[in-house]
Amino acid sequence: MDSFNGAQIRRKSVLGIGNALIDVLITITDDSVLQKFGLPKGSMTLVDAILSAEIKKETKNSARNIQTGGSAANTIHGIAKLGGQCGYIGKISDDEFGNFYLEDFKKNQINTHFYFSETGTGHATGLISPDSERTFGTYLGAAMELTAEEMSHEIFQNYGILHIEGYLVQNHALIETAMRIAKENGLLVSIDMASFNIVAANLDFLHDMIRKYVDIVFANEDEAQALTGKTPEEALTEIAGMCKIAVVKLGANGSLIQSGERVIRIDAISAKSIDTTGAGDIYASGFLYALSENLDLEVAGKIGSLLAGNVVEVVGAKIPEETWKRLYPVIENLKK
Repeated sequence: MDSFNGAQIRRKSVLGIGNALIDVLITITDDSVLQKFGLPKGSMTLVDAILSAEIKKETKNSARNIQTGGSAANTIHGIAKLGGQCGYIGKISDDEFGNFYLEDFKKNQINTHFYFSETGTGHATGLISPDSERTFGTYLGAAMELTAEEMSHEIFQNYGILHIEGYLVQNHALIETAMRIAKENGLLVSIDMASFNIVAANLDFLHDMIRKYVDIVFANEDEAQALTGKTPEEALTEIAGMCKIAVVKLGANGSLIQSGERVIRIDAISAKSIDTTGAGDIYASGFLYALSENLDLEVAGKIGSLLAGNVVEVVGAKIPEETWKRLYPVIENLKK
């Protein structure tokens, strides 16, 4: 077993912080709407309320569904489904979307550390292309008003891991304050790079934060390339030199994990992909849950891969209840 596992995790609970958003997931018949609104395919682009409304109007005849979202929130939701202890920090509004968000987290027994704003609850319009790739136009709303000043030591004290989404990078002070307080309270810090265009636009800041505070980095191929300028294998090694655990996700080709000199290749499970929304988020759920349970890194990768392979077979970032029931015994077997 890797010497890193468990040795530094003082408490099992995982605390997430991110943009608390409602996902409005829309299946599009072609990519013309992406070109029309200048949305790079596979990326997350911030939009204002007006453009968000225009995108929804343009796609009003397309199939859609609504669920709680936000990258870190999706990860925490998955940890809760695995039976893990977890909590979440975010900012919402006392409106229809905000109430929907709050009720979903309560229902799943997630400790909530919500702040409230007069600004409407944020929402991410996810456009799902025929090849299953998803592109987000995100109106942050209340989410972007979460501040560094609202971070308190009391929130962090009962947790063992802090998981941050890279999408929060629009607020450098918030990210650095949350990471600093987490480290002062003995937590490990995990970050998901979130989107290649965000990494490219905040490269120096992210390098600095990873070296100063971060223990675990999750990145897909594009994000790893944006962070290092290198191929996945080379990027893995470079990132592992900056933190304790590096994870590079390769989609259908599985994932790579490195801690110190140890390198692990995890195979993807066979899946019929219809929507990649949340695949990276739910991979992190399985991985962080396993770490919090002091399981080996290879087991962590296998649980993450199992969950990711199941979420891509449905629209949205949530695995259906009937699928969870089928997965639980498989996960228990992996833990042995």
